[in-house]
Amino acid sequence: MIELRDIANVRLGTRDLDGAERFGADILGLQPILRGEDRLYLRADWRHHSLSYFLGDPSESTVAFELKDWSALDAAQAELEAAAIPCGRGTSEEAADRFVHDFVWFIDPTGNRYEVVVRPFEANRPYHPNRPTGITGLGHVGMNTTDPKRDQEFWLTHFNARISDWIGPAPLMRINPRHHQIALFPTTKPGVQHINHQVESIDDLLKAAYFLQDKQVRIVFGPGRHATSGGYFLYFEGHDGFTFEYSTSDRMVIEGDGDYRPRQFAMENESFCLFGAKPDILEFRR
Repeated sequence: MIELRDIANVRLGTRDLDGAERFGADILGLQPILRGEDRLYLRADWRHHSLSYFLGDPSESTVAFELKDWSALDAAQAELEAAAIPCGRGTSEEAADRFVHDFVWFIDPTGNRYEVVVRPFEANRPYHPNRPTGITGLGHVGMNTTDPKRDQEFWLTHFNARISDWIGPAPLMRINPRHHQIALFPTTKPGVQHINHQVESIDDLLKAAYFLQDKQVRIVFGPGRHATSGGYFLYFEGHDGFTFEYSTSDRMVIEGDGDYRPRQFAMENESFCLFGAKPDILEFRR
């Protein structure tokens, strides 16, 4: 089994780097730290970056997770190969482009691309957001799946993923005590369904709601409160139509707690929001 430590970063294609930088800095509130002719890196916490854009097709995306034991990358690659999972080793140039020491990429059964990275770079100067958002860091990703049960078993079999809860067939899975770092939402094609950044408080989240309204950014869900993680949330449309989320999710699931069991929620609006907010997100609509 491949032991992961945490989500590391998300990498997105775009045909408009200038627009990505304006959104990332002025709306999302991240810190632009490096910009080249075909690359953009944005920081949200102690990591070198949490979000990066490359000049390319917006349908291309990669989610990276950090390997718990940095010496276990060869074993991780061998396990993926033995299971006939499409995978490969990154080149030294590709690793430098990602600001990691080394990595292995793989493709899940839906067609989503992921990377297992070792020794990801940390920031060499304090994080200074472009505007006061209360962001504390990258929290989780929602991913598309064409078969939730199959892809759930993929993560449970090959990685140290554990199910925290289900909403309908959609599993919310953790690889550390935080409630979830990845969720799988049923749809018809691969891709990133949403990208979450954590904020310190509900005050930050509500301030963001008014800020986004003032900037005429489309809010697609919330403000509200999740029944699963207990966090307050706000989803909004970002660059190239990607959905981003701010939330205050802080529920922990401690391994070895014999009293905890994953909960099954119905695939209905109330399972996504305890307050009754209705989502304008295709995978959440019921």
